[in-house]
Amino acid sequence: MQRDTKEVLAELVGKLKEKLDPKKVAATSAGEKHPSGELRPNLDRLTVGVDLGDQWSHYCILGLEGETLAEGQLRTTQQHIAEFFQALNAARVVFEVGTHSAWVQEVICGCGNEVLVANPRLMEGSRRRKRKNDRIDANKLARLGRVDPQSLHPMRHRSKEVRQDLVVLRARDALVAARTELINATRGLVKSMGTRLPKCSSESFAQKVEEAVPVEIREALLPLVRMAAALSADIKEYDKKIEELGREKYEHTTLLRQVKGVGPITALAYVLTLENPERFVKSRDVGPYLGLVPKQEDSGESQPQLGISKTGDTMVRKLLVGTAQYILGPFGPDTDLRRYGLRLCERGGKNAKRRAAVAVARKLAVLLHCLWVSGEVYEPLRQASPRRSRRRWLPEGPRRAGPGNTESERSDFCSRRTHEQPCVDDAKTKSDLESLADNDIHRLVRVTAHKRLV
Repeated sequence: MQRDTKEVLAELVGKLKEKLDPKKVAATSAGEKHPSGELRPNLDRLTVGVDLGDQWSHYCILGLEGETLAEGQLRTTQQHIAEFFQALNAARVVFEVGTHSAWVQEVICGCGNEVLVANPRLMEGSRRRKRKNDRIDANKLARLGRVDPQSLHPMRHRSKEVRQDLVVLRARDALVAARTELINATRGLVKSMGTRLPKCSSESFAQKVEEAVPVEIREALLPLVRMAAALSADIKEYDKKIEELGREKYEHTTLLRQVKGVGPITALAYVLTLENPERFVKSRDVGPYLGLVPKQEDSGESQPQLGISKTGDTMVRKLLVGTAQYILGPFGPDTDLRRYGLRLCERGGKNAKRRAAVAVARKLAVLLHCLWVSGEVYEPLRQASPRRSRRRWLPEGPRRAGPGNTESERSDFCSRRTHEQPCVDDAKTKSDLESLADNDIHRLVRVTAHKRLV
Protein backbone atom coordinates (compact mmCIF):
# COMPACT_ATOMS: atom_id res chain seq x y z
CA MET A 1 0.00 0.00 0.00
CA GLN A 2 1.39 3.42 -0.98
CA ARG A 3 1.83 5.75 2.00
CA ASP A 4 1.39 9.49 1.69
CA THR A 5 4.65 11.45 1.60
CA LYS A 6 3.53 13.86 4.31
CA GLU A 7 2.73 10.99 6.71
CA VAL A 8 6.17 9.46 6.15
CA LEU A 9 7.87 12.82 6.76
CA ALA A 10 5.90 13.46 9.96
CA GLU A 11 6.79 10.04 11.36
CA LEU A 12 10.41 10.43 10.34
CA VAL A 13 10.80 13.88 11.94
CA GLY A 14 9.46 12.49 15.21
CA LYS A 15 12.08 9.75 15.24
CA LEU A 16 14.84 12.19 14.34
CA LYS A 17 14.10 14.46 17.30
CA GLU A 18 14.80 11.55 19.63
CA LYS A 19 18.00 10.31 17.97
CA LEU A 20 19.78 13.36 16.52
CA ASP A 21 21.81 15.97 18.36
CA PRO A 22 21.38 19.27 16.44
CA LYS A 23 24.73 20.64 17.62
CA LYS A 24 26.56 17.56 16.43
CA VAL A 25 24.90 17.62 13.02
CA ALA A 26 25.59 21.33 12.52
CA ALA A 27 29.27 20.86 13.38
CA THR A 28 29.75 18.46 10.48
CA SER A 29 29.75 20.11 7.09
CA ALA A 30 28.23 18.37 4.09
CA GLY A 31 30.75 16.66 1.90
CA GLU A 32 33.58 16.74 4.47
CA LYS A 33 36.63 14.80 3.33
CA HIS A 34 39.86 13.47 4.76
CA PRO A 35 42.97 15.64 4.39
CA SER A 36 44.05 13.27 1.60
CA GLY A 37 40.92 14.21 -0.38
CA GLU A 38 39.04 10.92 0.08
CA LEU A 39 35.44 10.83 1.26
CA ARG A 40 35.01 10.02 4.93
CA PRO A 41 32.49 7.55 6.40
CA ASN A 42 29.18 9.17 7.29
CA LEU A 43 28.78 8.22 10.96
CA ASP A 44 27.30 11.41 12.40
CA ARG A 45 24.56 12.22 9.89
CA LEU A 46 21.67 10.52 8.17
CA THR A 47 22.41 8.42 5.10
CA VAL A 48 19.77 7.99 2.41
CA GLY A 49 19.96 5.44 -0.39
CA VAL A 50 17.68 6.01 -3.38
CA ASP A 51 17.03 3.60 -6.23
CA LEU A 52 15.78 5.92 -8.98
CA GLY A 53 12.96 4.71 -11.20
CA ASP A 54 11.15 6.25 -14.11
CA GLN A 55 7.86 6.76 -12.22
CA TRP A 56 8.57 5.77 -8.60
CA SER A 57 11.83 5.73 -6.62
CA HIS A 58 12.57 3.61 -3.55
CA TYR A 59 14.45 5.10 -0.59
CA CYS A 60 16.07 3.77 2.57
CA ILE A 61 17.11 6.07 5.47
CA LEU A 62 19.80 4.91 7.93
CA GLY A 63 20.37 6.46 11.36
CA LEU A 64 23.60 7.31 13.15
CA GLU A 65 24.19 3.72 14.24
CA GLY A 66 23.27 2.16 10.89
CA GLU A 67 19.72 1.24 11.87
CA THR A 68 16.96 1.49 9.30
CA LEU A 69 14.74 4.43 10.17
CA ALA A 70 12.39 4.41 7.22
CA GLU A 71 11.81 2.74 3.85
CA GLY A 72 9.31 3.62 1.18
CA GLN A 73 8.59 5.12 -2.23
CA LEU A 74 8.21 8.60 -3.68
CA ARG A 75 7.37 9.87 -7.11
CA THR A 76 10.27 10.74 -9.40
CA THR A 77 9.28 14.36 -9.97
CA GLN A 78 11.01 17.58 -9.01
CA GLN A 79 8.20 18.66 -6.68
CA HIS A 80 7.99 15.40 -4.68
CA ILE A 81 11.76 14.98 -4.40
CA ALA A 82 12.23 18.59 -3.24
CA GLU A 83 9.48 18.26 -0.60
CA PHE A 84 10.94 15.00 0.71
CA PHE A 85 14.59 16.07 1.04
CA GLN A 86 13.95 19.56 2.44
CA ALA A 87 13.22 17.85 5.79
CA LEU A 88 16.55 15.94 5.69
CA ASN A 89 19.00 18.82 5.82
CA ALA A 90 22.72 17.91 5.94
CA ALA A 91 22.15 14.25 5.03
CA ARG A 92 24.21 12.14 2.62
CA VAL A 93 22.15 10.91 -0.32
CA VAL A 94 23.40 8.09 -2.57
CA PHE A 95 21.96 6.92 -5.89
CA GLU A 96 23.24 5.42 -9.12
CA VAL A 97 23.88 7.31 -12.33
CA GLY A 98 21.04 7.14 -14.84
CA THR A 99 18.57 9.12 -16.91
CA HIS A 100 17.24 11.15 -13.97
CA SER A 101 20.41 11.35 -11.86
CA ALA A 102 21.61 14.73 -13.23
CA TRP A 103 18.53 16.80 -12.38
CA VAL A 104 17.86 14.85 -9.18
CA GLN A 105 21.35 15.76 -7.99
CA GLU A 106 20.68 19.46 -8.61
CA VAL A 107 17.37 19.33 -6.72
CA ILE A 108 18.77 17.48 -3.69
CA CYS A 109 21.90 19.65 -3.49
CA GLY A 110 19.64 22.68 -3.55
CA CYS A 111 18.02 21.36 -0.37
CA GLY A 112 21.38 21.43 1.47
CA ASN A 113 22.27 17.73 1.26
CA GLU A 114 25.42 15.98 0.13
CA VAL A 115 24.98 13.82 -2.98
CA LEU A 116 27.09 10.89 -4.15
CA VAL A 117 26.37 9.57 -7.65
CA ALA A 118 27.56 5.96 -7.80
CA ASN A 119 29.00 4.36 -10.93
CA PRO A 120 27.40 0.91 -11.20
CA ARG A 121 29.82 -0.26 -13.92
CA LEU A 122 32.71 -0.07 -11.45
CA MET A 123 30.81 -1.38 -8.44
CA GLU A 124 30.53 -5.07 -7.64
CA GLY A 125 27.56 -6.28 -9.66
CA SER A 126 24.46 -8.10 -8.51
CA ARG A 127 25.18 -11.27 -10.50
CA ARG A 128 26.09 -13.22 -7.37
CA ARG A 129 22.99 -12.14 -5.44
CA LYS A 130 20.01 -14.49 -5.43
CA ARG A 131 17.56 -11.70 -4.54
CA LYS A 132 17.42 -8.32 -6.20
CA ASN A 133 14.74 -5.65 -6.06
CA ASP A 134 14.53 -1.87 -5.73
CA ARG A 135 14.13 -1.94 -1.95
CA ILE A 136 17.26 -4.06 -1.46
CA ASP A 137 19.22 -1.89 -3.89
CA ALA A 138 18.30 1.28 -1.99
CA ASN A 139 19.36 -0.32 1.30
CA LYS A 140 22.68 -1.46 -0.18
CA LEU A 141 23.44 2.00 -1.59
CA ALA A 142 22.71 3.59 1.78
CA ARG A 143 24.99 1.20 3.68
CA LEU A 144 27.86 1.57 1.21
CA GLY A 145 27.54 5.36 1.27
CA ARG A 146 27.58 5.36 5.07
CA VAL A 147 30.62 3.13 5.69
CA ASP A 148 32.61 2.84 2.44
CA PRO A 149 31.81 5.67 -0.01
CA GLN A 150 34.94 4.99 -2.08
CA SER A 151 33.50 1.64 -3.19
CA LEU A 152 30.74 3.57 -4.98
CA HIS A 153 33.32 5.16 -7.33
CA PRO A 154 31.47 8.54 -7.18
CA MET A 155 31.25 10.46 -10.43
CA ARG A 156 30.55 14.08 -11.32
CA HIS A 157 27.83 15.20 -13.73
CA ARG A 158 28.39 17.83 -16.40
CA SER A 159 27.01 21.31 -15.91
CA LYS A 160 23.48 22.10 -17.04
CA GLU A 161 24.69 24.40 -19.81
CA VAL A 162 26.94 21.72 -21.30
CA ARG A 163 24.15 19.14 -21.12
CA GLN A 164 21.85 21.50 -23.02
CA ASP A 165 24.44 21.92 -25.78
CA LEU A 166 24.95 18.17 -25.92
CA VAL A 167 21.24 17.77 -26.66
CA VAL A 168 21.85 19.39 -30.08
CA LEU A 169 24.48 16.79 -30.95
CA ARG A 170 22.41 13.87 -29.68
CA ALA A 171 19.31 15.05 -31.55
CA ARG A 172 21.31 15.22 -34.77
CA ASP A 173 22.70 11.75 -34.09
CA ALA A 174 19.15 10.43 -33.66
CA LEU A 175 18.11 11.94 -37.01
CA VAL A 176 21.11 10.40 -38.77
CA ALA A 177 20.24 6.99 -37.31
CA ALA A 178 16.61 7.35 -38.43
CA ARG A 179 17.66 8.34 -41.95
CA THR A 180 19.99 5.36 -42.16
CA GLU A 181 17.17 3.03 -41.15
CA LEU A 182 14.88 4.48 -43.83
CA ILE A 183 17.53 4.18 -46.55
CA ASN A 184 18.39 0.60 -45.61
CA ALA A 185 14.72 -0.38 -45.48
CA THR A 186 14.08 1.14 -48.91
CA ARG A 187 17.05 -0.63 -50.49
CA GLY A 188 16.12 -3.95 -48.88
CA LEU A 189 12.51 -3.81 -50.07
CA VAL A 190 13.57 -2.96 -53.64
CA LYS A 191 16.13 -5.75 -53.59
CA SER A 192 13.41 -8.26 -52.61
CA MET A 193 11.69 -7.46 -55.92
CA GLY A 194 14.77 -8.43 -57.94
CA THR A 195 16.19 -4.93 -58.64
CA ARG A 196 18.72 -2.64 -56.99
CA LEU A 197 18.87 1.07 -56.35
CA PRO A 198 21.92 3.03 -57.59
CA LYS A 199 24.76 3.81 -55.20
CA CYS A 200 24.77 7.33 -53.80
CA SER A 201 25.40 9.29 -50.64
CA SER A 202 22.79 9.70 -47.93
CA GLU A 203 22.34 13.40 -48.76
CA SER A 204 21.56 12.72 -52.44
CA PHE A 205 19.49 9.58 -51.83
CA ALA A 206 16.11 11.18 -52.52
CA GLN A 207 17.16 12.90 -55.76
CA LYS A 208 18.89 9.90 -57.35
CA VAL A 209 16.57 7.12 -56.17
CA GLU A 210 13.09 8.55 -56.62
CA GLU A 211 13.00 7.76 -60.34
CA ALA A 212 14.81 4.42 -59.93
CA VAL A 213 12.16 2.84 -57.70
CA PRO A 214 10.21 0.14 -59.60
CA VAL A 215 6.79 1.25 -60.79
CA GLU A 216 4.90 -1.59 -59.12
CA ILE A 217 6.12 -0.58 -55.61
CA ARG A 218 6.74 3.13 -56.15
CA GLU A 219 3.54 4.19 -54.42
CA ALA A 220 4.51 2.22 -51.30
CA LEU A 221 8.15 3.38 -51.10
CA LEU A 222 7.94 7.03 -52.12
CA PRO A 223 6.88 8.13 -48.59
CA LEU A 224 10.09 6.57 -47.23
CA VAL A 225 12.18 8.38 -49.82
CA ARG A 226 10.51 11.72 -49.07
CA MET A 227 10.93 11.21 -45.35
CA ALA A 228 14.65 10.61 -45.88
CA ALA A 229 14.83 13.88 -47.83
CA ALA A 230 13.08 15.75 -45.00
CA LEU A 231 15.50 14.29 -42.46
CA SER A 232 18.46 15.37 -44.62
CA ALA A 233 17.16 18.95 -44.60
CA ASP A 234 16.79 18.88 -40.80
CA ILE A 235 20.29 17.44 -40.41
CA LYS A 236 21.71 20.35 -42.42
CA GLU A 237 20.04 22.78 -40.02
CA TYR A 238 21.63 20.99 -37.08
CA ASP A 239 25.01 21.19 -38.84
CA LYS A 240 24.65 24.98 -39.05
CA LYS A 241 23.81 25.19 -35.34
CA ILE A 242 26.82 23.03 -34.43
CA GLU A 243 29.13 25.13 -36.59
CA GLU A 244 27.81 28.28 -34.91
CA LEU A 245 28.26 26.81 -31.42
CA GLY A 246 31.87 25.89 -32.13
CA ARG A 247 32.66 29.26 -33.67
CA GLU A 248 31.01 31.56 -31.11
CA LYS A 249 30.78 29.67 -27.81
CA TYR A 250 33.53 27.03 -27.90
CA GLU A 251 36.35 28.71 -29.79
CA HIS A 252 38.95 26.21 -28.56
CA THR A 253 37.44 23.64 -30.93
CA THR A 254 39.65 25.35 -33.54
CA LEU A 255 42.66 23.78 -31.85
CA LEU A 256 41.20 20.31 -32.36
CA ARG A 257 40.18 20.94 -35.96
CA GLN A 258 43.83 21.37 -36.93
CA VAL A 259 43.89 17.59 -37.36
CA LYS A 260 42.62 16.78 -40.81
CA GLY A 261 39.52 14.61 -40.51
CA VAL A 262 38.31 16.22 -37.26
CA GLY A 263 35.34 18.37 -38.22
CA PRO A 264 33.04 20.64 -36.21
CA ILE A 265 30.84 17.78 -34.99
CA THR A 266 33.69 15.64 -33.68
CA ALA A 267 35.49 18.61 -32.12
CA LEU A 268 32.40 19.95 -30.36
CA ALA A 269 31.31 16.51 -29.12
CA TYR A 270 34.82 15.89 -27.75
CA VAL A 271 34.96 19.25 -25.95
CA LEU A 272 31.48 18.95 -24.45
CA THR A 273 32.02 15.38 -23.29
CA LEU A 274 35.31 16.10 -21.51
CA GLU A 275 34.08 19.58 -20.44
CA ASN A 276 37.22 20.35 -18.41
CA PRO A 277 40.59 19.14 -19.77
CA GLU A 278 42.30 19.75 -16.42
CA ARG A 279 40.37 16.87 -14.83
CA PHE A 280 42.80 14.47 -16.53
CA VAL A 281 46.28 14.37 -15.03
CA LYS A 282 47.74 12.89 -18.22
CA SER A 283 46.45 12.97 -21.77
CA ARG A 284 46.71 9.18 -21.87
CA ASP A 285 43.88 8.97 -19.32
CA VAL A 286 41.40 10.07 -22.00
CA GLY A 287 41.62 6.70 -23.79
CA PRO A 288 40.26 4.64 -20.85
CA TYR A 289 37.69 7.37 -20.10
CA LEU A 290 36.20 6.97 -23.60
CA GLY A 291 36.37 3.16 -23.52
CA LEU A 292 39.09 2.78 -26.17
CA VAL A 293 41.32 0.40 -24.19
CA PRO A 294 40.97 -3.40 -23.83
CA LYS A 295 39.01 -4.94 -20.99
CA GLN A 296 40.98 -6.92 -18.42
CA GLU A 297 39.86 -10.10 -16.66
CA ASP A 298 43.16 -11.68 -15.62
CA SER A 299 43.18 -14.49 -13.11
CA GLY A 300 46.42 -16.29 -12.24
CA GLU A 301 48.14 -17.34 -15.44
CA SER A 302 45.02 -16.72 -17.51
CA GLN A 303 45.26 -13.44 -19.41
CA PRO A 304 42.60 -13.54 -22.15
CA GLN A 305 42.71 -10.99 -24.95
CA LEU A 306 39.42 -9.11 -24.84
CA GLY A 307 37.79 -6.30 -26.77
CA ILE A 308 37.66 -2.67 -25.73
CA SER A 309 35.77 -1.73 -22.58
CA LYS A 310 33.29 0.61 -24.40
CA THR A 311 32.83 2.75 -21.31
CA GLY A 312 32.09 6.45 -21.56
CA ASP A 313 30.16 8.26 -24.26
CA THR A 314 29.16 6.07 -27.21
CA MET A 315 28.65 8.96 -29.62
CA VAL A 316 32.14 10.41 -29.11
CA ARG A 317 33.74 6.98 -29.42
CA LYS A 318 31.87 6.39 -32.68
CA LEU A 319 32.98 9.77 -34.06
CA LEU A 320 36.61 9.14 -33.14
CA VAL A 321 36.60 5.71 -34.78
CA GLY A 322 35.01 7.23 -37.91
CA THR A 323 37.77 9.85 -38.03
CA ALA A 324 40.39 7.13 -37.61
CA GLN A 325 38.90 5.19 -40.53
CA TYR A 326 39.15 8.32 -42.69
CA ILE A 327 42.80 8.78 -41.67
CA LEU A 328 43.57 5.17 -42.64
CA GLY A 329 41.50 5.35 -45.84
CA PRO A 330 42.59 6.20 -49.37
CA PHE A 331 42.03 9.94 -48.87
CA GLY A 332 43.76 10.17 -45.50
CA PRO A 333 46.76 12.54 -45.22
CA ASP A 334 50.28 11.32 -44.54
CA THR A 335 50.60 11.77 -40.77
CA ASP A 336 52.11 10.00 -37.79
CA LEU A 337 48.68 8.60 -36.97
CA ARG A 338 48.28 7.11 -40.44
CA ARG A 339 51.75 5.56 -40.41
CA TYR A 340 51.09 4.06 -36.99
CA GLY A 341 47.81 2.55 -38.13
CA LEU A 342 49.30 1.15 -41.35
CA ARG A 343 52.06 -0.55 -39.36
CA LEU A 344 49.38 -2.28 -37.29
CA CYS A 345 47.54 -3.34 -40.45
CA GLU A 346 50.72 -4.92 -41.84
CA ARG A 347 50.81 -7.37 -38.94
CA GLY A 348 47.85 -9.14 -40.49
CA GLY A 349 45.62 -11.45 -38.57
CA LYS A 350 41.90 -11.47 -38.05
CA ASN A 351 40.28 -8.04 -37.83
CA ALA A 352 43.64 -6.29 -38.24
CA LYS A 353 42.10 -3.22 -39.87
CA ARG A 354 39.43 -2.88 -37.18
CA ARG A 355 42.02 -3.09 -34.43
CA ALA A 356 44.16 -0.53 -36.21
CA ALA A 357 41.20 1.86 -36.47
CA VAL A 358 40.48 1.57 -32.74
CA ALA A 359 44.16 2.04 -31.88
CA VAL A 360 44.36 5.16 -34.06
CA ALA A 361 41.14 6.45 -32.45
CA ARG A 362 42.72 6.09 -29.00
CA LYS A 363 45.86 7.93 -30.10
CA LEU A 364 43.68 10.59 -31.71
CA ALA A 365 41.81 11.12 -28.43
CA VAL A 366 45.12 11.57 -26.61
CA LEU A 367 46.39 13.94 -29.30
CA LEU A 368 43.27 16.12 -29.17
CA HIS A 369 43.54 16.47 -25.41
CA CYS A 370 47.21 17.40 -25.71
CA LEU A 371 46.43 20.08 -28.32
CA TRP A 372 43.58 21.41 -26.18
CA VAL A 373 45.71 21.74 -23.04
CA SER A 374 48.96 22.98 -24.59
CA GLY A 375 47.56 25.13 -27.41
CA GLU A 376 50.32 23.97 -29.76
CA VAL A 377 50.30 24.03 -33.54
CA TYR A 378 49.59 20.54 -34.85
CA GLU A 379 52.50 18.92 -36.70
CA PRO A 380 51.28 15.95 -38.79
CA LEU A 381 54.76 14.38 -39.10
CA ARG A 382 56.27 15.39 -35.79
CA GLN A 383 57.97 12.05 -35.11
CA ALA A 384 59.51 11.94 -38.59
CA SER A 385 60.91 15.50 -38.44
CA PRO A 386 63.86 16.62 -36.28
CA ARG A 387 63.04 17.94 -32.84
CA ARG A 388 62.52 21.66 -32.56
CA SER A 389 60.89 24.12 -30.22
CA ARG A 390 57.14 23.78 -29.87
CA ARG A 391 54.98 26.45 -31.45
CA ARG A 392 51.82 27.64 -29.79
CA TRP A 393 48.65 28.18 -31.79
CA LEU A 394 47.69 31.80 -32.37
CA PRO A 395 44.37 33.08 -33.70
CA GLU A 396 44.26 34.61 -37.14
CA GLY A 397 45.40 38.22 -37.24
CA PRO A 398 48.36 40.44 -38.06
CA ARG A 399 51.68 38.70 -37.82
CA ARG A 400 53.67 39.57 -34.73
CA ALA A 401 56.95 41.40 -35.14
CA GLY A 402 59.99 39.28 -34.35
CA PRO A 403 63.33 38.01 -35.66
CA GLY A 404 63.26 36.41 -39.06
CA ASN A 405 60.30 38.33 -40.43
CA THR A 406 62.32 40.53 -42.82
CA GLU A 407 64.50 39.43 -45.73
CA SER A 408 67.74 40.80 -44.20
CA GLU A 409 67.09 39.05 -40.89
CA ARG A 410 66.47 35.74 -42.65
CA SER A 411 69.73 36.05 -44.63
CA ASP A 412 71.67 36.89 -41.45
CA PHE A 413 70.12 33.82 -39.77
CA CYS A 414 71.17 31.57 -42.68
CA SER A 415 74.73 32.92 -42.62
CA ARG A 416 75.02 32.30 -38.87
CA ARG A 417 73.79 28.72 -39.31
CA THR A 418 76.36 28.19 -42.10
CA HIS A 419 79.27 29.32 -39.91
CA GLU A 420 78.06 27.24 -36.99
CA GLN A 421 77.86 23.95 -38.97
CA PRO A 422 80.68 22.55 -41.14
CA CYS A 423 80.10 22.20 -44.87
CA VAL A 424 79.51 18.75 -46.30
CA ASP A 425 81.95 17.44 -48.89
CA ASP A 426 80.46 16.96 -52.37
CA ALA A 427 82.06 13.54 -52.75
CA LYS A 428 80.51 12.38 -49.52
CA THR A 429 77.22 13.82 -50.72
CA LYS A 430 77.21 11.50 -53.74
CA SER A 431 78.69 8.33 -52.27
CA ASP A 432 77.42 8.16 -48.71
CA LEU A 433 73.94 9.63 -49.09
CA GLU A 434 72.22 6.34 -48.35
CA SER A 435 74.19 5.79 -45.12
CA LEU A 436 73.44 9.20 -43.63
CA ALA A 437 71.08 9.46 -40.70
CA ASP A 438 67.85 11.43 -40.89
CA ASN A 439 69.29 14.43 -39.07
CA ASP A 440 72.33 14.47 -41.40
CA ILE A 441 70.07 14.42 -44.45
CA HIS A 442 68.05 17.39 -43.21
CA ARG A 443 71.28 19.28 -42.44
CA LEU A 444 72.65 18.38 -45.87
CA VAL A 445 69.55 19.78 -47.58
CA ARG A 446 69.80 23.05 -45.68
CA VAL A 447 73.51 23.53 -46.35
CA THR A 448 73.18 22.61 -50.05
CA ALA A 449 70.32 25.04 -50.49
CA HIS A 450 72.36 27.83 -48.87
CA LYS A 451 75.37 27.12 -51.14
CA ARG A 452 73.13 27.40 -54.20
CA LEU A 453 71.79 30.75 -52.98
CA VAL A 454 75.31 32.07 -52.48
